[in-house]
Amino acid sequence: MNHLILVFLALLCTHLLKFAYSTIWTPLRIQSHFKRQRITGPGYRPIFGNMAEISRQFDEATSKPSPLHDRDHDILPRVAPFYHVWSNMYGKPFLYWSGSKPMLAISDPDMIREITMNTGGGSFDKTRFNPKGKILFGQGLVALLGQQWALHRRILNHAFRMEKVKAGWLPDIVGETSKMLEKWEERRAGRDEFELDLFKRLHELSADIISRTAFGSFFEQGKRIFMLQEQQMQFFSLAVESLNIPGFRFFPTRSNRKMWRLGKETNESIRALIQANRKRREDSSSLLSLLMSSYKNQDDEEEALTEDEIIGEFKTFHFTGKETAANALTWALLLLALNPEWQDKAREEIVRGIGNSKVPVADNLKDLKIVNMIIDETLRLYPPIVMLKRKAYKDVKLGNIDVPAGTEVYMSVAAVHHDVDIWGNDAHKFNPWRFKEPRKHLASFIPFGLGPRFCVGQTLATVEMKIILAMIIRRYSLAVSPTYVHSPKLYISLQPQYGMQILLTRITL
Repeated sequence: MNHLILVFLALLCTHLLKFAYSTIWTPLRIQSHFKRQRITGPGYRPIFGNMAEISRQFDEATSKPSPLHDRDHDILPRVAPFYHVWSNMYGKPFLYWSGSKPMLAISDPDMIREITMNTGGGSFDKTRFNPKGKILFGQGLVALLGQQWALHRRILNHAFRMEKVKAGWLPDIVGETSKMLEKWEERRAGRDEFELDLFKRLHELSADIISRTAFGSFFEQGKRIFMLQEQQMQFFSLAVESLNIPGFRFFPTRSNRKMWRLGKETNESIRALIQANRKRREDSSSLLSLLMSSYKNQDDEEEALTEDEIIGEFKTFHFTGKETAANALTWALLLLALNPEWQDKAREEIVRGIGNSKVPVADNLKDLKIVNMIIDETLRLYPPIVMLKRKAYKDVKLGNIDVPAGTEVYMSVAAVHHDVDIWGNDAHKFNPWRFKEPRKHLASFIPFGLGPRFCVGQTLATVEMKIILAMIIRRYSLAVSPTYVHSPKLYISLQPQYGMQILLTRITL
């Protein structure tokens, strides 16, 4: 008996020492390492780090609206309040703590370019999803590393080629947008002016578009799958906003049980569609068919995804395909409602390039240069993804900073996009003309990322935004409703907290 007690005490002491080493000694050593390089930040707190303070700052920042003073779109204090406060307090870069993980926060374009252009090269790479993130996003492209990522990237590059988007998916985008505008006309009911929550309407449209492009003739079943993902996103957002208590994900709480059920139902539904598509054997341009196809690599070898890998890609596609386009379009229409002179410029270009009644086709899109500048300026002021994260997988030199292995780097896209040193004193204002000239720095404008991991769906998102924006602007003039409350908020992506209420007036050209 005494022997067993001694063994138990020895094991307990070993675990306590390991715990103390990982949660106290190692973080304090790393904090001291950065301090010697004159990089400081809020002090490390055992176990939870600075996450409680970050959560409090987010709650405080989003507790009240943000009036548009002189059309000033400085979003950083709301969407990354900890970065706004601590970068002013401790300088750039600074160090903070996510639990016991060191986080180096940066917004220097040279450093961002160095990290993103060399991602996957052995020094920096994506951080791994937490388990709840895996339930939502699956094992899709954004979650993968190494050779597995490379395989998925090659196959998705085939699926998202420009000719595929224009020939296979552009008609679907036009068709679904036309259906939406017909519903708007029914809602207008002959009135000169009517109000819509465009955030809600554009998300519905984006869901229909990705269901059509993703699943083709299985459109209705696809909508059901993406509805499950919508519910999953709500639980994920709540999980992100709460403290991450180690091991809590294994407890059968009501929230966890709901997430497990939704994840299982989503997986089974996508698997059933894969089987149904395989039996039908039809030649289709849907993403489902494209991902089920095999492709030859540079060594002339056939490559294909497994069923589980296809499921992972569809989970990822729901978020990246729906959220990015819908949110960017929402902010674009707000900016145009606030700047009617740019509505006129865009409308003149659209009518000149497409005509009064014709639907957009692939050849028209290249002529919409002003529309493209409006989209770019929207993505600069309101980037759907406000930050990028990478992890140092070995000791590495970043600029003149020695970054130890295990350090995660928080790259503030929102801070770069609003930097007055890069964009000038009007950095917080809407001015699409700034995109008439080439970018001054490769990493100064990165709404879709940069380097090997730039968004593979960028072409589809850009084409979708151009078409929808052109079709709306050609038909309606926009004004901000008195009921609109300007409150940008970071959920998983950047969204209006209380919707986007816009007044629309039918135009006769």
